[in-house]
Amino acid sequence: MNGTVYKSTGSWYTVKSEEGDFYECRIKGKFRTQGIKSTNPVAVGDHVGFDLETIGDETVGIITEIGERKNYIVRKSVKLSKQTHIIASNLDQVFLLVTLNNPPTFTSFIDRFLVTAEAYEIPVVLLFNKMDVYSEEEKFEVDYLVGLYTKIGYQCIQIEAKKGINVDKVKELMFGNTSMFAGHSGVGKSTLVNALEPGLKLKTAEISEQHMQGQHTTTFAEMYDLSFDARIIDTPGIKGFGIVDMEKHEIGNYFPEFFALKSECKFNNCLHLDEPKCAVKEALENDEIAASRYRSYVQMLTGDEDNPYRER
Repeated sequence: MNGTVYKSTGSWYTVKSEEGDFYECRIKGKFRTQGIKSTNPVAVGDHVGFDLETIGDETVGIITEIGERKNYIVRKSVKLSKQTHIIASNLDQVFLLVTLNNPPTFTSFIDRFLVTAEAYEIPVVLLFNKMDVYSEEEKFEVDYLVGLYTKIGYQCIQIEAKKGINVDKVKELMFGNTSMFAGHSGVGKSTLVNALEPGLKLKTAEISEQHMQGQHTTTFAEMYDLSFDARIIDTPGIKGFGIVDMEKHEIGNYFPEFFALKSECKFNNCLHLDEPKCAVKEALENDEIAASRYRSYVQMLTGDEDNPYRER
């Protein structure tokens, strides 16, 4: 039988068959995915082959193969730093929810996420949430960030998930697609999903006053079928998002505005640091490239990108 993984709890997987039935499945023995050092060989969104086995009164599925992935998004494993954790696979797009505060989403985090998505050719839409609670000054800052990322080529939408404002714009982009919702705990992922599909009633939580960070409400990634021909993958809140499996010379290619200037650099292997006649550095000096983006790039290049709560 063939199906798609809808939920992963580490040892058990909920798989929806092509016929539309759900089965609890596990992996038989060691399962290695070629070329990926991952802590989880099977991820939500994977297309899998499985056999059914009856144990007593229970029928369980045994996953026998994983189909080729068109893409996947990874993060560093929390426990094993040299390994990756695949968050989800076979995505049409990712919505990254961003909040200015309660909790803060810094540009360094946004940029690391965008670079990872670019590396795996996954389109990202930035959703600036909680617009109803910002001061005028904070709204100006959001406008600045929207301008910055729109200029680079990313679609940005300002939303108020609790009040349902601009949720219809998000819904339009979701038709016929498998979308992942990502962001720090507390940015409003579950609130947005509930606004899109009230019947799901995903658990939401308040912000921790002490640390101004969200409380984890989603423990495992899980996919849901929505009533308007769309699928969403809700993910646990991501605190840090270190990039993995990238060579230094590749990282600049995943900054679209850097890549556009690459051919104008004197050296074709330019790392845009101290090399002479670097088109990226010139653009930075002329305010044609955002200083925050260049700072994020240097952090990634030097490996100084493990602290998600740094200065903007």
